[in-house]
Amino acid sequence: MYTFNPTLYFITDSTGLSEEEFLYRVECALDGGATLIQLREKDRTTREYIHLAYKVHSIARRYNVPLIVDDRVDVALAVGTEGVHVGQTDMPVSIARKLMGPDRIVGATTKTVTQAVEAYEQGADYLGVGAIYPTTTKVKTVLTTTDTLRDICAAVPIPVNAIGGLNKTNLDVLTGIPIAGICVVSAIMKSDNPCKSAHDLLILSKQLQNSFKMENNALINQGMHQNVNKYLIKLIL
Repeated sequence: MYTFNPTLYFITDSTGLSEEEFLYRVECALDGGATLIQLREKDRTTREYIHLAYKVHSIARRYNVPLIVDDRVDVALAVGTEGVHVGQTDMPVSIARKLMGPDRIVGATTKTVTQAVEAYEQGADYLGVGAIYPTTTKVKTVLTTTDTLRDICAAVPIPVNAIGGLNKTNLDVLTGIPIAGICVVSAIMKSDNPCKSAHDLLILSKQLQNSFKMENNALINQGMHQNVNKYLIKLIL
């Protein structure tokens, strides 16, 4: 039974790797604690994409982690993966949802509040928002401010993940923002120890979420105390 948990969303990059090395790193990431995995292959033929997706799906199933296919609804359906992710220049979320059906995961990349609301209304289950930092992947990126990330989190009732150049040393900019998790590529794929990197990033992602909850609870308690004080002042007067 799969559980949708975007706390540590691992996105693959096979650039410069043999298939054996690539699959080894995928398994290391899952063994280290990746909670969601996306297969992202921009330069492969359809047959190559399907071939690799079958192999990655086989590994992911052993860890009960859902596999999301980037861009390609046809590949997701052919392989029977748990979901698909679409960008702003890909198939619209509404069509992806229609093809994937109501029970599979459909995610979307958004960079503005308007895009986020539209994706949610069209049936997206989660959003990836960024890039927070410049990336080293082949994907073209446009930077997104943390203020925009915060606004998107407030605008939609579905999980929102930060993405773009994130690693163990720069997650502090996300403190206090109610994200559901982080998306990472190079921080795992290019790591000397992908299993340990995944483990460490999972812990840090959980700490980010816990810090927001603690901060939010403190604000709620502060507000309650202020209301009580106002009530007592009224009674005295």
